[in-house]
Amino acid sequence: MNLPNKLTVSRFVMTGIFVGCMAGGEEYEVLHAPGRAAGWNFAYTAALLLFLAAAVTDFLDGEIARRRGLETNFGKLMDPLADKVMMAAGFITLVPLKAIPAWVVICIISREFLITGLRLVAASKGIVLPAEKIGKHKTAWQMVTVSYFLLLLSLMEFQRAGIDLHATRWWWPVWRYGGWTLAGVALVLTLYSGLGYLWRHRDLIAEE
Repeated sequence: MNLPNKLTVSRFVMTGIFVGCMAGGEEYEVLHAPGRAAGWNFAYTAALLLFLAAAVTDFLDGEIARRRGLETNFGKLMDPLADKVMMAAGFITLVPLKAIPAWVVICIISREFLITGLRLVAASKGIVLPAEKIGKHKTAWQMVTVSYFLLLLSLMEFQRAGIDLHATRWWWPVWRYGGWTLAGVALVLTLYSGLGYLWRHRDLIAEE
């Protein structure tokens, strides 16, 4: 297994640890910050660092594969799949914290399942459908959205640790309006890229 593929696989591992950190985080009542503590200290901070590290591997594996001529069918299939698993984990774990409405997450994940299904249909016919540039832009916005909420959760952990960030003054508008704006852009790009991908490869569906 070459280096880019190892980085792709590492993203699956980091996603699993990320979910564990999110599950052990403090259950903040974000509507009335700072809320109550009922989890590990700095679990969300650890989750943020893991998520950012996974995002870096997403960039590196593609760059290394292209520059060194190490592109493989495994990478073309598993790289976008690793992205989808990572993003699904990020969005799903934010739903209980009231960061993003559940219906938005359902729309985003449904799109990912749909495109993955299309790639499986193509693979059964010996065709590999690589990720497109618009899909990469969509993933980047999704990463920014999840990272934004994780950063706010991390800052709240520092607040609870005794570092006065005056969170009660800015938490709600920053969490609600800033986060939902990012989530809205990510949703639009997700739906637009998904519908476009389906249209460009509609012949694969028509043949079934």
